[in-house]
Amino acid sequence: MNGVDAVPSNWPASAISIGKFDGVHAGHRAVISELKSLAQRDGLAAVVVTFDRHPLALLSPSHCPNALVSVDQKLELLAETGVDATLVLEFNEALSSLPPEDFIRGILVDALHARQVLVGRDFHYGARGAGDVALLQRLGETHGFEVHVIDDVMPDNEHRVSSTWIRELLSDGDIPAAAALLGHIPTVRGVVVHGAARGRELGYPTANLSPQSEGLIPADGVYAGWLTDAGTRYPAAISVGNNPTFEGVPQKQVEAYVLDEDIDLYGHIVDVSFVERIRGMVAFTGIDPLIEQIADDVTRVRAILT
Repeated sequence: MNGVDAVPSNWPASAISIGKFDGVHAGHRAVISELKSLAQRDGLAAVVVTFDRHPLALLSPSHCPNALVSVDQKLELLAETGVDATLVLEFNEALSSLPPEDFIRGILVDALHARQVLVGRDFHYGARGAGDVALLQRLGETHGFEVHVIDDVMPDNEHRVSSTWIRELLSDGDIPAAAALLGHIPTVRGVVVHGAARGRELGYPTANLSPQSEGLIPADGVYAGWLTDAGTRYPAAISVGNNPTFEGVPQKQVEAYVLDEDIDLYGHIVDVSFVERIRGMVAFTGIDPLIEQIADDVTRVRAILT
């Protein structure tokens, strides 16, 4: 559902969780698991309320982090959790200026008929983030919903699972650790576009993603992973970055060489998923050493994926 106006007037009483849900990581999934349990217990609809962008994209763009997933990717991941519905709110000037009381009454109470509300301890809402959990609990007493504060997921008893931590891991190329916190494989999505055809000339044709891809691209390097096209998944050797052997290659290019297949993917929207980083990006002194390294990369990728 896009916007409060899209909520049917006869929407049933609901158990609701609110948040950015960037990445739909293990912490989010713990909240959603509790949300579904409460909804099932009380005969409620399980609803996630989220936003079409990070609030800082509007409030302080220079401090806004890169999103782990696009809105479409987030909606797919949330649907996979089995919630009954996701309400996406446009985070615009009007929403950001709503007093906390109006935010809760207009969205949770009037539109979604909240009976159970699940939030984290640091949940803030309304104009200037003035609303906190204590106010939410008081509003719950007024409007007839119960508030549940969900503890952080802390896999090492020291750090809580967070989108920030996952971004740091991806920027280091630590895919297994990031995947463990996400609960799914890091994936970017984009249209396959024409490149310089250097890969084909070298004997390893690649699918080049448009620079306008969705999802957070990990550190430069070569990865073992998968390319998924129209529901079919292919093993792939993936290069991320600007190929330092050649001049004029744009930064942060994602190229995937599909193993053992020669398929035309131009114009297709594909998912490129990362499993493990096998090396960093290096410059080669010539074409022959580069071809030799690519052959070794493919052998390592094949071993990892099989």
